[in-house]
Amino acid sequence: MNLHFSFIIPVYNRPEEIKELLESFSLLDFKGQFEIVIVEDGSTITSEKIVNSFKDLLSISYYTKTNSGPGASRNFGMQRAKGNYFIILDSDCLLPSHYLTTVQNFLSENYFDCYGGADAAHNSFSNLQKAINYVMTSFLTTGGIRGNKNSINRFEPRSFNMGISKEAFVTTGGFAKIHPGEDPDLSQRILKAGFTATFLPNAYVYHKRRISWKKFYTQVRKFGMVRPILNVWHPKASKITFWFPTLFVVFVIASVIVSMLTSWMILLPLLCYLTILITDASIRNSSLQIGLLSVIALFVQFFGYGLAFLESSFYIQLLKRDPEKQFPDLFFK
Repeated sequence: MNLHFSFIIPVYNRPEEIKELLESFSLLDFKGQFEIVIVEDGSTITSEKIVNSFKDLLSISYYTKTNSGPGASRNFGMQRAKGNYFIILDSDCLLPSHYLTTVQNFLSENYFDCYGGADAAHNSFSNLQKAINYVMTSFLTTGGIRGNKNSINRFEPRSFNMGISKEAFVTTGGFAKIHPGEDPDLSQRILKAGFTATFLPNAYVYHKRRISWKKFYTQVRKFGMVRPILNVWHPKASKITFWFPTLFVVFVIASVIVSMLTSWMILLPLLCYLTILITDASIRNSSLQIGLLSVIALFVQFFGYGLAFLESSFYIQLLKRDPEKQFPDLFFK
């Protein structure tokens, strides 16, 4: 099968991100042709000047539309793309030079209608960005579910780094109006339609994450809210591991209370885990500061996600509330 790639990139008020991403496109070692489709999602600060400055170097299509969220913007871009295989990126990503060559070589030998790749931290990222990237990707925190070689079977690609064939897009209708959660939802509908999905080794992107502690907490809290909704929509995809952050919250609170009533030694299991985490994060990032920041990121991640997951499970799975009425902020109109 001859693959013609179209990159689909929604953007909202982030021209500098687009500039950095397009610069990384210009450094790709891929020898074939590809198209970049940028969809301005109702931005008040547009990327048009930045995009125009790269048109002599890259094949770019640029569209503007009213704000409707990243899922609808990706659908908008795929409907207008010229290729037969779409690669979806977030605007806050950078590509390593080998990215598209890696994708082309893999799909030529092992074709899948949908793939997902991992995210990594670039050397230029701040220590906060590196710490957050660590807790979002480490086996010690998430079990490595965001991308590793053991994720091949029924992997749920994420839309910061996701490929989908035109055929799969046309059949499924693309992304739904929920956000976040539109990417695992689409992944499950792709599988239900009989298409194949996989984790694509070494096709990682540098995910910059325009982030602060407050933004990170808001992000992971929304992830926790969405997952019980997805469990109702796609019960076969539900896993006991989705409860782990909530159980961690219970474990931490119980350990602190019991230690105050009895002995500090009750905290030893928690302290041992945190010590292992600090050591691993520090070694992987060659920085004790990042190791210490990773502990803060861990607590923000698990408490934000875990408590929201418990709340959403209560309303959606126990009380059977309508998700869109209970959590309207998770849905675009």
